Amino acid sequence: MGSVHDLKIKLFADGADFDSITKLAQNPRIKGFTTNPSLMRKAGISDYEAFGRKVLKAVENRPVSLEVFADDLPSMAAQARAIATWGPNVNVKIPVTNTKSEFTGRIVSALSREGIVLNVTAVMTLDQVRAIAEALDPRAPAIVSVFAGRIADTGVDPVPHMLECKNILASRPKAELLWASPRELLNIFQADEIGCEIITATPDILAKLDLVGKDLAAFSRETVQMFHRDAVAAAFEIKTVPVAAE
Repeated sequence: MGSVHDLKIKLFADGADFDSITKLAQNPRIKGFTTNPSLMRKAGISDYEAFGRKVLKAVENRPVSLEVFADDLPSMAAQARAIATWGPNVNVKIPVTNTKSEFTGRIVSALSREGIVLNVTAVMTLDQVRAIAEALDPRAPAIVSVFAGRIADTGVDPVPHMLECKNILASRPKAELLWASPRELLNIFQADEIGCEIITATPDILAKLDLVGKDLAAFSRETVQMFHRDAVAAAFEIKTVPVAAE
């Protein structure tokens, strides 16, 4: 594993906590931000547009992906065009399908031709990546978010899968492959090695970047110290039987 400073991949932070976003924006390693309706609901956000505009303004020098949430294609396209006006640094997230498994390629094609920077999200299969590549305007910058972490959750090794996604997108050089939903810090280095342009991670995974290169013997000792400290703090006891001295 190389140094954090050798990474070519762009690190995006995934979340919906405004204070966390503004704090991470102070870190030059963080090149952009992503969020979604589920994260925003969990964070207690009630005004979607107000929050989106607030974040775009707070980190105006970096891209922020904000997602449509309509379920029919015409309404999704209308929401995408509205979100695109919220700030010059917005990337509009369009799910690869709606809840009825209807492919959104028709609106992806129209919106990318209009110059809207899209982040096609919730992508899993290679066939979906092929269809997205066909739909995207080759002249338009775009992001294709493949949920490698969720793919791994099914028992499939995401590395060769993502490498094939990268090969498919070679026909769209302005489309960047994003490794989404990483499960551990190692995924950052895996994504970098196969040529993904972007990886988005939650703050807890990004915080582990400080562990890269850490001495494992020291890490082992600190782990033992943690176990001991917590056992003492909990006042645990084990009744033992005295053993005669040999």
